[in-house]
Amino acid sequence: MTANTTTGHLIGYARVSTDDQEAQLQRDALTAVGCSRVFEDKASGKNMDRPELTAVLDYMRVGDTLVVWKLDRLGRSLIDLVTIVDGLAKRGIGFKVLDGALSSVDTTSADGRLFFKIIAAVAEFERSLIKDRTRAGLDAAKAQGRTGGRPSVVSEDVLTVARARRASGESVSVIAKALGVSRATLYRHLGE
Repeated sequence: MTANTTTGHLIGYARVSTDDQEAQLQRDALTAVGCSRVFEDKASGKNMDRPELTAVLDYMRVGDTLVVWKLDRLGRSLIDLVTIVDGLAKRGIGFKVLDGALSSVDTTSADGRLFFKIIAAVAEFERSLIKDRTRAGLDAAKAQGRTGGRPSVVSEDVLTVARARRASGESVSVIAKALGVSRATLYRHLGE
């Protein structure tokens, strides 16, 4: 679905990384292009759990366009950026970058959508590379006798006690609480 900017609003999103930084330059640029509202976060771009980012994404409606000053204000990870913009596109919301090397990103135009699809393809390639490297690393570790993951919180001694208590008729909830493990963990180890 493509956003229709003639019926929607331009909504701005600004972000600075620390409390001592000011987003005035971003606010001015977003206001100058006609953003009817600007949401602003003071948080790292690596963190995608930002209150105002969540608020702006919830606020936007079909036909609106999310506008950022520079692409890195929305997020640092290409994968996160593509996820956000794809989510907007599915909801009929456009996306536009005002400044920087990626200022041609404007998903309300055919050229901008094409450019963003190229970016999305690069992100998908990056995801595949990460997955392949992770799989190769796990396979190499397994070949050396190592396994991944966190160590189990249930030792053989704890499991022996749990089995004995279970055989005597105690509930998994009571046993888990007494042994200081979650019910799900205990169920998994008991094979129930």
